[in-house]
Amino acid sequence: MALTRRRALAALAALGGMGLAGRAAGAEEKLMITLGTATPGGGFPLYGDAVIEALEKVDADLAIEPRNTKGSTENVPLLEAGRLDIALVQGEVAYPALAGIGRPPSALRIVAAMYSTPGMFAVRADSPDRRIADLRGKPVAFGARGSGLVILARYMLDGIGLDQDRDFQAIYLDHAGDGPPLVLSGRAAALWGGGIGWPGFTALAKSPGGARFIAPSAEEAARIRAKHPFLKPLAVPAGSYPGQSEAIASVGSWSFILARPGFAEATAYRLARDLHRAEPALARLLPQAGETTAANTAAAAPRLDMIHPGVLRYLREIGLAP
Repeated sequence: MALTRRRALAALAALGGMGLAGRAAGAEEKLMITLGTATPGGGFPLYGDAVIEALEKVDADLAIEPRNTKGSTENVPLLEAGRLDIALVQGEVAYPALAGIGRPPSALRIVAAMYSTPGMFAVRADSPDRRIADLRGKPVAFGARGSGLVILARYMLDGIGLDQDRDFQAIYLDHAGDGPPLVLSGRAAALWGGGIGWPGFTALAKSPGGARFIAPSAEEAARIRAKHPFLKPLAVPAGSYPGQSEAIASVGSWSFILARPGFAEATAYRLARDLHRAEPALARLLPQAGETTAANTAAAAPRLDMIHPGVLRYLREIGLAP
């Protein structure tokens, strides 16, 4: 009885100093971490499930609780308010927050690079549309409200002199999974999305008629990057989607797993170590999660000081950071 009481008191004392992460961490309990993803049917919840499954296989004392949110634009304020421990954030949302563009610099820090997101449109294979300009004036599903993909589209289109709301009949979704049926039924001419293995594109590509992809031309990509240099040249390898026989060149950014202010250094170090150990399992579980590597975290971070100190310590130990 006395031993049980001592353990309970020790757990309560630890709880007071650790916030959300570790709130259930006692001598015989798992470390609990909350993970913000996005709306059901999109890439973030799919990725979050893969990360949870892979991490819990390499660290039996770790438990991650996923939480559906409205996406990147909600995840940042939820992290800053301490209502999530870690969250998935699209690069177009993460970079301005971390760099303090249009707002004070955020105290959030990078835990890992998730995957690169080359942005593009998908249309039905029988669509007459071949270029971005062909979609002007037509209904286009740009994604879920709050999704970083919507912001990526805004930057990309702005780079070629177009506006989502002025030049298209923009459709914003309550759930990311609502997009493919709109295109398949003809209620939308195209679906905007990005990355490798993105669920919306997969659903269209697997449909009986198949899908075709529209990305910026080389000249358009150069114009986009000249106006928005934080966007990078990225490509979707051939075979990433059913029926996609050639690689697709586009522009985009890296998404990140970000941690809230005050996230414990020891916990961040542990996550970095576990993610590194889980790299083979992540690649097996989800194609785009194969880009979640320690090497990519070191390379994709805009600056080293934007990486969580615990993660940076681990990267230095394995020779990936100075």
